[in-house]
Amino acid sequence: MKFYQQSRLQRLTTLRQEGHLDNSAYQYFLNDQGLTQERANQLVENQLTLFPLPEGVARQVLVDGEMHDVPMVTEEPSVIAAASNGAKMAAQGTGFQTKIQNRQMIGQIILENVAQPERTKQNLLMDKTHLLEVANAAHPSIVKRGGGAKDLRVRILGSAFLSVDLIVDVKQAMGANMLNTMLEAVASELTTTRQDNCLMSILSNYATESLVTASCVIPVSVFEIQRLAGNQVAAKICAASQVAQLDPYRAATHNKGIMNGIDAAVIASGNDFRAIESGAQAYAARDGQYRGLSQWHVHEDKLVGALTLPLPLGFVGGATKTLPIVQANQKLAGINSAEDLMRVVAAIGLAQNLAALKALVTTGIQKGHMALQAKSLAISAGATTNEVQWLTAKLLQTKKFDLRTAKLLLRKLRQA
Repeated sequence: MKFYQQSRLQRLTTLRQEGHLDNSAYQYFLNDQGLTQERANQLVENQLTLFPLPEGVARQVLVDGEMHDVPMVTEEPSVIAAASNGAKMAAQGTGFQTKIQNRQMIGQIILENVAQPERTKQNLLMDKTHLLEVANAAHPSIVKRGGGAKDLRVRILGSAFLSVDLIVDVKQAMGANMLNTMLEAVASELTTTRQDNCLMSILSNYATESLVTASCVIPVSVFEIQRLAGNQVAAKICAASQVAQLDPYRAATHNKGIMNGIDAAVIASGNDFRAIESGAQAYAARDGQYRGLSQWHVHEDKLVGALTLPLPLGFVGGATKTLPIVQANQKLAGINSAEDLMRVVAAIGLAQNLAALKALVTTGIQKGHMALQAKSLAISAGATTNEVQWLTAKLLQTKKFDLRTAKLLLRKLRQA
């Protein structure tokens, strides 16, 4: 029986037998030990209740020679299936290879009403060593762990603003609170000793010092379908990729597909998916035009794909400690560091993109959605667990995807 055909309990047993879940993680998932109302009340203001979302797993994602089962949280049907499908295709080639260019966070201190921007910039750069010392003194614990403020740069923003950018090695954390503490210390120093006018100090989610690239090389024969040769499908995937580089209307949907996978994996990891989303979208427009984040081309008889984007993910701190399920998800995914997480999440994004592009240029996106839409209608019509499969099949046969038809078919089943 295939993994997706198994019951929830059977899937958990399979994952434990394969060594992806140790006993503590297995017991956590088995007993459905989710977020409590009490803990939720501690996390957000004016808490009323919980809003559960389904968590599934993308299976056998080959990243840098290691297999990962990746937890994903999403309400959208087909996302996890698409990620698994893309990963399966990639595994028939090299799998996903990744490269982390750097892993540092950027924070900004904005100076306003700057009378002589160029002169102020040069003075600040001359004082760089001292300002880095001020930043590190504000958070000595990260310095002890080998991190801390590593660089400072100054950018002129128009005629009256400067951005003093502090670049910090945050080690295994996402580092927002750490960075903001350092920024406020430097801002106070600039205000008191230099009388600069500090408008604000805050981290930037445009994390260009935390870039990761995922790539894959797949024989074009993998893409052969009944009516198209593999090289034809691969060529169409490349053409679709090219359109996303030329047209922002297409690029927006192209990138949405990538972020379907990335956001779902980021949520499961306990990280801030909104921060990741904003940074990725900014990076997509880094040259002045909004473009697709991934690119595909054919080299000889191979389809080659690559995806680069900022992924400043944390492995410790924040919600990774306050949300109980996160540590179980880390064990399930085989994630042992922030770098591991960056690599796996980038791979999921490229897998999602590959599956979407192949569907678009061959069968069309709707064919894969129909069965899932039928299943959703069956559930909405009130079908029980034992009735859902039958009603889904009937809806697909009638090809009438509306709630009225679903309820009518369900009524007939129960009267039989």
